[in-house]
Amino acid sequence: MTDIKYSPIGVIHSPFERPNGTPIQPAGAKGINGSVEVFPQYTEGLKDVEGFSHIILIYHFHLSGESSLTAKPYMDTESHGVFAMRGPSRPNSIGISVVRLVKVEENILRIEDVDIVDGTPLLDIKPYVPEFDIRDVENIGWLEKKVHRLSESKDDGRFRK
Repeated sequence: MTDIKYSPIGVIHSPFERPNGTPIQPAGAKGINGSVEVFPQYTEGLKDVEGFSHIILIYHFHLSGESSLTAKPYMDTESHGVFAMRGPSRPNSIGISVVRLVKVEENILRIEDVDIVDGTPLLDIKPYVPEFDIRDVENIGWLEKKVHRLSESKDDGRFRK
């Protein structure tokens, strides 16, 4: 199989200068402001994005350490498979966050509920549409007994270089 290459379309800005202490999901980052700087050559692609209250940011975990197929996630002391968790050290270091879109100013998107480190390379933006994105689920695996810890869970550095 051939290599797949992506180039950033912008950069995400937030108050988090380093991973340690960063919220681990947007739901744990309520009210935290940031911005997305879309590179000028992609500004035209933002046409009509202001009509959405939320967007999905797809980005590269540029500070994550070496990937392992099993690890202890932030909200557990037991090891789990990388595909059963949402930590940053993965075979392909791709992250996703659903954030509130507050305002569009040319190529700058003002956003809220930011759980992303400042300077993170942005790969793509997609509109969040509940009818497309929300599913009724029966099980959330090992997180069933841990998800209540989300609001106090922060990055503690375990997945960094």
